[in-house]
Amino acid sequence: MKFNVRCWMRPAAALLIATLLLNACTTAGSDVQAPCTPAVEYSAADQVRAAAEVSTMPEGAMVVRMLSDYAVLRDQVRACM
Repeated sequence: MKFNVRCWMRPAAALLIATLLLNACTTAGSDVQAPCTPAVEYSAADQVRAAAEVSTMPEGAMVVRMLSDYAVLRDQVRACM
């Protein structure tokens, strides 16, 4: 056995302890949920007006596709609440 083997035992033990402590901390907050973004509420009149405006757009308009994506996001926000 070489004379410097004992010098390496302390850093290895300290590294092992630090790794165990860090791993223990990672599971502590795993069930915390991010806060939900509030959904903007629109009046019935605003919804009727928006539906009338969308109905006048040409078939396959990009804005209509974007609005359907927005509807999915709103459903996700409602589910988060």
